Amino acid sequence: MTGESTAPAPRRRGRPSRTQSEQGPAMREVILDAAREQFSERGYEKASVRSIAKAAGVDSALVHHYFGTKEQVFAAAIEVAFAPALAAPTAVAEGSLDDVGERLTRFILGVWENPKTRTPLLAIVRSAVNNETAATVFRRLISTQLLARIAERLDLPDAELRAELAAAQLVGTAMLRYVIQVEPLASADVEQIVARVAPVVQGHLTGP
Repeated sequence: MTGESTAPAPRRRGRPSRTQSEQGPAMREVILDAAREQFSERGYEKASVRSIAKAAGVDSALVHHYFGTKEQVFAAAIEVAFAPALAAPTAVAEGSLDDVGERLTRFILGVWENPKTRTPLLAIVRSAVNNETAATVFRRLISTQLLARIAERLDLPDAELRAELAAAQLVGTAMLRYVIQVEPLASADVEQIVARVAPVVQGHLTGP
């Protein structure tokens, strides 16, 4: 019949379009990239599902479709960003325990020294420091994906406490050097830092 509209029926609010949802893994990565940028630039509190969706060029419903809540988006984003550091248990496992402190120290500081891996880590730490929800997500990731795995590799008494003390030493060093940028630590040669910190980490991991 002439005069009838041929425009498609409006999409129901709250559901992603079929075209968007069918893009699968590629669209998921686009959203994750946008989420990391938003959390980095705005922090956890000011970033929102809506702002992430806008940065990714998608509907907010699609963000909910793939990830659920903002907390779940944050968890997925930091797991990807933190992935390089999650390989630390492998550094512990390779070789003997005699020099595990140096291997782990070099590995963790190496992740922070690399600008490509340092930038997303800075965003994670800043969000975790300023927001309890973000801190809870980050703490859960650290506990289950990093510290527990290092403790398993050690196979020593009080392994969990040893791993946590070693991590505290390394995280504290990273915070002062890369986040707060306290001098002279911030500009010291990384080899000098390794030489000073590694024996302490070794003591936490394998000492009496």
